[in-house]
Amino acid sequence: MDDRFNTIAGWTLFAGIVGLGLSIGSGMYFKADKHNRPATMGYAIEGVEEEGGGAKEEPLANLLAKADVAKGEATFAKCTSCHTINAGGANGLGPNLHGVVGEGIGQGAGGFAFSDALKSKGGTWNFDLLNEWLKSPKAFAPGTKMTFAGLSKAEDRANIIAYLNSQGSNVPLPAPVAEGAAPAADAAAAPAADASAAAE
Repeated sequence: MDDRFNTIAGWTLFAGIVGLGLSIGSGMYFKADKHNRPATMGYAIEGVEEEGGGAKEEPLANLLAKADVAKGEATFAKCTSCHTINAGGANGLGPNLHGVVGEGIGQGAGGFAFSDALKSKGGTWNFDLLNEWLKSPKAFAPGTKMTFAGLSKAEDRANIIAYLNSQGSNVPLPAPVAEGAAPAADAAAAPAADASAAAE
């Protein structure tokens, strides 16, 4: 009996050593632990930009101009496990989002206990801030309690923002930006710079 037990234990130990050796050998051969990006990608990964910046994202104002509220509502269905959106709706794991566009960040929502990370942001939810938030809540407010990873597609974010706006906010959408035109802030700064130059 002892011989049989020793034989089984020996073969089990031998199999473990062989498995460990193969794992180490294949890891070294395929460089499984390297932390830099491969020279040639095997397949495209959605949401990962190409080196050199990749395609420039379309301005949010343009995406909002052609946003589909129905698609936004469909995408928002993922959010209903934590959020309600009806007027006077109860808070769930997340706050009620009725009338969120234009609402103070980390305030309101019927006494919902927002994280300090979100309360410290200050300001009000506008289209650009909602876009940043929906892209990556953790990047927007490090330390937030929201576990949602974010939406990588700008079109999905625009559709959801348009849907949220239609639910009690109805804030006028920003005017679309013409291709090649300067952003609104730059355009507003240009006449002021011209006027100051003329005054000198």
